[in-house]
Amino acid sequence: MTASPPKPAVTEREARQVAEEAREQGWRRPSFAKELFLGRFRLDLIHPHPAPADDAVRRGEEFLSRLRDFCETRIDSARIEREARIPDETVTGLKELGALGMKIDVKYGGLGLTQVYYNKALALVGTASPAIGALLSAHQSIGVPQPLKLFGTQEQREEFLPRCARTDISAFLLTEPDVGSDPARLATAAVPDGDEYVLDGVKLWTTNGVVADLLVVMARVPNGEGHPGGITAFVVEADSDGITVENRNAFMGLRGIENGVTRFQGVRVPAANRIGAEGAGLKIALTTLNTGRLSLPAMCVGAGKWCLKIAREWSAVREQWGKPVAHHEAVGAKISFIAATTFALEAVVDLSSQMADENRNDIRIEAALAKLYGSEMAWLMADELVQIRGGRGFETAESLAARGERAVPAEQMLRDLRINRIFEGSTEIMHLLIAREAVDAHLSVAGDLIDPEVSLQDKARAGAKAGGFYARWLPRLVTGAGQLPNAYTAFHPGGYADLATHLRYVERASRKLARSTFYAMSRWQGRMETKQGFLGRIVDIGAELFAMSAACVRAEHLRTTGDHGKEAYQLADVFCQQARVRADELFGRLWTNTDEADRKVVRATLAGAYTWLEQGVVDPSGDGPWIADTSPPDTPRPDLHRPIP
Repeated sequence: MTASPPKPAVTEREARQVAEEAREQGWRRPSFAKELFLGRFRLDLIHPHPAPADDAVRRGEEFLSRLRDFCETRIDSARIEREARIPDETVTGLKELGALGMKIDVKYGGLGLTQVYYNKALALVGTASPAIGALLSAHQSIGVPQPLKLFGTQEQREEFLPRCARTDISAFLLTEPDVGSDPARLATAAVPDGDEYVLDGVKLWTTNGVVADLLVVMARVPNGEGHPGGITAFVVEADSDGITVENRNAFMGLRGIENGVTRFQGVRVPAANRIGAEGAGLKIALTTLNTGRLSLPAMCVGAGKWCLKIAREWSAVREQWGKPVAHHEAVGAKISFIAATTFALEAVVDLSSQMADENRNDIRIEAALAKLYGSEMAWLMADELVQIRGGRGFETAESLAARGERAVPAEQMLRDLRINRIFEGSTEIMHLLIAREAVDAHLSVAGDLIDPEVSLQDKARAGAKAGGFYARWLPRLVTGAGQLPNAYTAFHPGGYADLATHLRYVERASRKLARSTFYAMSRWQGRMETKQGFLGRIVDIGAELFAMSAACVRAEHLRTTGDHGKEAYQLADVFCQQARVRADELFGRLWTNTDEADRKVVRATLAGAYTWLEQGVVDPSGDGPWIADTSPPDTPRPDLHRPIP
């Protein structure tokens, strides 16, 4: 029996170093969000709103029309929820439609859709069945197609992309039972053996893994002669000898998702299937996610649109105290929040997607902000819909139908959306990831000043370098266009809501955000990375400012194109008013909060000081370890791999 690969012993500093080395170094293209965190409101980078080419629009709209017909006639969302499985015939239909190859170039048999239309397609199909949205997204956004598009050889593209476009489902395997967002501890091994690698290890939460034909696997290559080693990416045939799907996982939502536990025991993979160089695996994964993350907020946009439709229809017919509940302020405020937030979230996703298509800007922060903001706001919108529906919101669609009412799956939407705050980087990890990128300019000039392991001589040189940077940068944070009453007047045309005042707020708040970040770095220096509460609020403020900017730019774009301009301005205005309230509260909480008190309670809790508070309950949890042992079982488990013909 093959033993499990040993788990690397990694210090905190080593773990940070691995993550740092995987980052995309440098900024070769401009970034609106990066500038925003530096106190520079570069409206010119997003306005006028970029637009797709006519041919891209034509091809995209044609596919959306066919996809909508498929969703309405061949997807039984209630059956998927009831059986916790997407029927094989539905997946086969998606293959025939070309949905597996939406983002794959036409020369490889794909549809060649832009990021904008790929996201629109995911928003559409995700409302028919979030599980299908997850299948298509995992296959194309993080599965085999995207990393091969960015890093694969021509031979790899020619071999695998035509399969992915029409017949083969792919999955991405990074997470392990004891490894989540800390990949430095990755244990799955890929040992070189001639012109092959031998894989051993266990992967957890392998979305699409149960039905996949092709896998992208991250494994650690040991350092040796001719092998620099490190975490490396491989394309692996899912039916290779030694691969076993040991479990099909079940969740509170996305019940049709094909997510499992996959074990590798002596799996031989040709060296020709390695993506990029040895040690480049994490960089490949993170770069792939720069645009891949946009698929998740795209489906959140679809969820918001559906929530708005149900809230509007229901609250107009449900009466309380002599009038429809929509006309009661407590309910009306929720409807306003859903409408305004859906508009802004679509603005964020469309703007980021179009920038990704044009490839003029570096959108690593924008995409991360879209994922963070979309997942949090969609969850809130679904929660508000459940509240608007009252008891019917808590009742299942099946139960509603059984007693003769419209089968509205509001509670399912809430369950299905919950994972988005964890998928592809939890909210907490996204805060840290975005914060790292947001302070990159500071660390590049002053990082050595706060590094305890840097020599005094190097600190002196860093001090001189930082002095020059801050002498130029800090004075620019004092005044700006946001203090000029006539700034951004193009966003206040006659007869329309005043969006110029909101853009002036964004400009002022951007400078305030940069000043707050600088003050915090000066105050905490090397301890800054431990102030996760502060960093999270900094990022959340930036997300609100980005969403406000996108909403205003989208409203002006719709006005100039004659497409619901008046209504768009109204929605953007209300959203910005709501966002300003949230941002102002976050600014106040930067310095007035319970972070230190919370840390004391945490330490006391872990020390057992409050175990008396846990008395008076029973724990229905079953027996077993908190984290499963990854050693091969004495009796091999049955292989649950179920490829779809």
